[in-house]
Amino acid sequence: MSIYDKLGVKRYINAAATLTRYGGSIMPEEVLRAMSEAAGSYVDILELHKKAGDYIAKLTRNEAAFVPNGAATGIMLATAACVAGDDMEKRQKLPFSDGMKNEIILSQAGRVAYDYAIKMGGGRYVPYGDENSGTIEQIEAAITPNTAAIFVFYFEHRMGNQPDLEAQIKIAKKHGIYLFVDAAAQLPRRENLWRFTQAGADLAIFSGGKGLRGPQASGLIVGRKDLMDRILTIASPNGGIGRPMKVGKEEIVGLMTAVKLYMEHDEEAELADYERQVKQVIEAFAGDGGVEVTRSFPSEAGQPMPRAQIKLSRDAFKIEAQKLAEQLRDGEPGVLVSGHGDIMEINPQTLLDGEMGIVIDRLKQVLNANRV
Repeated sequence: MSIYDKLGVKRYINAAATLTRYGGSIMPEEVLRAMSEAAGSYVDILELHKKAGDYIAKLTRNEAAFVPNGAATGIMLATAACVAGDDMEKRQKLPFSDGMKNEIILSQAGRVAYDYAIKMGGGRYVPYGDENSGTIEQIEAAITPNTAAIFVFYFEHRMGNQPDLEAQIKIAKKHGIYLFVDAAAQLPRRENLWRFTQAGADLAIFSGGKGLRGPQASGLIVGRKDLMDRILTIASPNGGIGRPMKVGKEEIVGLMTAVKLYMEHDEEAELADYERQVKQVIEAFAGDGGVEVTRSFPSEAGQPMPRAQIKLSRDAFKIEAQKLAEQLRDGEPGVLVSGHGDIMEINPQTLLDGEMGIVIDRLKQVLNANRV
């Protein structure tokens, strides 16, 4: 009996995405072994941070790296490092930052709930544009003597609503301010681990528990060494604003191992397997007049990965896709999919070997039970 069975906690087959609320992703055995080994000894956490960061930086073609306990903490630490700088007195005041250069410019079209971490780090929002667009001129107009940085929430398929990253980097360099990128879910492609920083971003931030398949309570910051040195002094185990966001030796070693595996794995073969699974869904529902199944691209996070999109005929079913998704989740085995309006979407990224067949069978059960 599993620990979840003992607790009465339901387990799911995840065909939705690497969502935090469902546990991110599944860690490879090598990561689990590394975490178990790390748990068996006492070490100096600061020394481990430095040496693991150096190792990850070398793997990812960056100047420096740091392992926080999640991408949101990475945003908070990046903000604090930009706002307070090397001034110890200012650091001790955070998140209260009156009198500091604390303004963080961000696109109104790129706003997400996770940017709350900017406020936690002492930043003050300065949004530009509207929910559908933003311009270089609006960024220029937003810059004041109190501007600390430009924040870019990077979703590949949403970047058309704001100036391109290279243009924003150019403005930041022109005005001597920082620019950092939240790319939490932008893996694959693996080159994103160095693409943003090599283009001139000062820092780029990733989730550890999504595409990297590391511990969910981990993240990754890559970029400039001087900023990483600041982050190291702000973060746990030091006192101050970063102390509550503790990352353990197990997560540091686990994430380091996950990055190593990620850099070694065959990305093209993995993406080809996703395509194969999407094709499997399309073929399974060929000839079903009640649904139209097609390949959707890119993923919900703008990653270059396919999903199977199932569009329901309004005349064929009693309920909408969201209700069908709830029935899939609540049944046995529970299956997680995305559902909205007349659309359900199946994401192969989070499926284990053999699970796509189970997903297809459960889909057929639920669809057949809800036909008009």
